[in-house]
Amino acid sequence: MPKNLEISYLLDFYGDMLTKKQQDFLDLYYNNDLSLSEIAENEGITRQGVRDAVKRAECQLYDMESRLGFAKFFTELKKGLGEIKECAEIINEYNLSHSLSREINDSVSRIKSLVDYLGE
Repeated sequence: MPKNLEISYLLDFYGDMLTKKQQDFLDLYYNNDLSLSEIAENEGITRQGVRDAVKRAECQLYDMESRLGFAKFFTELKKGLGEIKECAEIINEYNLSHSLSREINDSVSRIKSLVDYLGE
């Protein structure tokens, strides 16, 4: 994953644990594509000050992820839910072409509903 996407993703998970300034700088830099100089000019500080704050915040995000692992867990959970939904589709197709069991159809519908609910 490219660094800008990775930081944006981690910011979604751990952004509230950063200072408001760090959140703002990362958001402006990674999500709004402003340069360090543009942010510095808008904030009335030096470019180096912005760079230091951004680097410090990046390190904190990576540290939180290495300790807590929420972003990785969420990614794996979404992948697993997708695989479960694919299996439910296969079961449903088999059921429609072979036995047409109402119980299987109801169970497949319930599985899909649960996957959709958990995937939100």
